[in-house]
Amino acid sequence: MSQDHEVVLKVEGMTCGHCVGRVQKALDTAPGVVAAKVDLASATATVRIGAGVETAVLVAAVEKAGYAARAA
Repeated sequence: MSQDHEVVLKVEGMTCGHCVGRVQKALDTAPGVVAAKVDLASATATVRIGAGVETAVLVAAVEKAGYAARAA
């Protein structure tokens, strides 16, 4: 049985589709991420992560891509 769970991040600084793509790629390649969906209109990222993955890992990945993020 899977222990995946969903985390929603508020992402600041995205202004276009290119920004969404950068954040999407950063989350898709972060360790422990099962799936991610980034939405420009709501400035959020909904991320399904494996058990034991800390939200801080996701925030760090988004920040490395050049955007601010926090748990919503």
